[in-house]
Amino acid sequence: MKRREFLRTVGLSAATATVGCRTGGIAPRAAGDGRKRPNVVFILTDDQRWDMMSCAGHPFLKTPNLDRIAVEGAMFENMFVTTSLCSPSRASFLSGLYAHTHGVVNNFTDYPSRMTSFPMRLQQEGYETAYIGKWHMGEKDDSARPGFDYWVSHQGQGKYFDNTFNVNARREVRKGYYTTRVTDMAVDWLKRDRTKPFVMILGHKAAHTPFTPEPKYAKIFDEIEVKYPKSAFALKGKPKWVHQRIDTWHGIYGPIYGFRKKFPDTRPESVKEFARFVRSYTATIKSIDDSVARVYAALKEIGELDNTVLIFAGDNGMFLGEHGMTDKRTMHEESIRVPMLVRYPGLIKGGTRIPQMVLNIDLAPSVLEICGAAPLKNIHGRSWAPLLAGKSDKWRKSWYYEYNYEKQFPYTPNVRGVRTDRWKYVHYPHGDGKPDRHKSELYDLKNDPGELHNLIDDPAHAERVQRLRKELQRLMSQTGALPDKMPLDEGIKKELPDASIQ
Repeated sequence: MKRREFLRTVGLSAATATVGCRTGGIAPRAAGDGRKRPNVVFILTDDQRWDMMSCAGHPFLKTPNLDRIAVEGAMFENMFVTTSLCSPSRASFLSGLYAHTHGVVNNFTDYPSRMTSFPMRLQQEGYETAYIGKWHMGEKDDSARPGFDYWVSHQGQGKYFDNTFNVNARREVRKGYYTTRVTDMAVDWLKRDRTKPFVMILGHKAAHTPFTPEPKYAKIFDEIEVKYPKSAFALKGKPKWVHQRIDTWHGIYGPIYGFRKKFPDTRPESVKEFARFVRSYTATIKSIDDSVARVYAALKEIGELDNTVLIFAGDNGMFLGEHGMTDKRTMHEESIRVPMLVRYPGLIKGGTRIPQMVLNIDLAPSVLEICGAAPLKNIHGRSWAPLLAGKSDKWRKSWYYEYNYEKQFPYTPNVRGVRTDRWKYVHYPHGDGKPDRHKSELYDLKNDPGELHNLIDDPAHAERVQRLRKELQRLMSQTGALPDKMPLDEGIKKELPDASIQ
């Protein structure tokens, strides 16, 4: 879609009709309503997968401050991104839309200035708004974006040390470790005098490559044994592109081993280098946990902790050797599944666990509903506020994933897939709409959560594959995505009940 065509659709078509944005029974606030509106603090990390928290069962990483949010609020156990790439995912968090609609389909496109985000909506309704940290949409531009009264960011990825920030139109060098410096600025902003409710987004660089722990944590895991994941060399039955990715920039033998092609390489020196890679990634999360503690303490100090919807999430996952991969982009669990914790005592009982499949496109409508704000129109996401109240009978049973091939990073093909609570079907279409050029994938997540066994060629699952293909086509049509040419068996073209895909 050309940019001008996209901007004409921001009033969006019926194909992208909103899916229950206000379904939790939280009434919008009318003029003169005396109820105090909650603040919003959204902390977003970069490339942090769902299991990088001790409350998610990590074997050696301890995150007591993230754990406290889970204990005092809700932990979303099945939180996913609809495109596992930084900029598209961040735009989906803000807009409630899939990448094919908001138009940010790579890491070089900025968020459309004319498209309303949830901070813009809250600003329109009287909130004071701030963005502090990594924006990562529009590589060469650090200027303030619409919807924010206060702006602190930088060009592109930023560095782990000594960055030049645009601090509300003044460029300033802030020396020191990135996580610490952006947290300093966030805490300072929170402690300012104000008369309005506020929304602040804090965007971290960690745990993005090149993994660089804060010096005090650089050697914290040196004595921890790190092994290759079980799926690292178990590539039988995987598509050809997965094998080809091994010694590219996004493969396990790319940046880790200097593009070594021996497979599998289990020599002691190679295992040592892999362990260093994993330890460095994990250690960056320790500083994130410290940052969460400082934001929590600042909210408590200003007397707004319990009147703040405090949200913590990751923009996409990260492979640590699984399926022979590093990076993200694909539809395997390590790439698409991210953490999300939410604390707000006015609505959430401590220790709540949400098992339903929730998406990044759901954040915007959820925040707006909880704040009693007018919803965004014609979006794909839906509010998870009903889930917090135990109302899950009408929640989604399946969802659509998409990733578009990038010529700058030619190690992952186009990806289209559907995930249910139990099954995952993925295919890799040509850019011209022709059928798959790569072998598809089918996984039984109940019996094979590590996605070790691709069942796509198993005759026992032939009908299931057809049903999931049909469901994928339905979801693509529902979200306004361009249809893929996936021939269906004649016997499966009839209408099928929803339960058939589970």
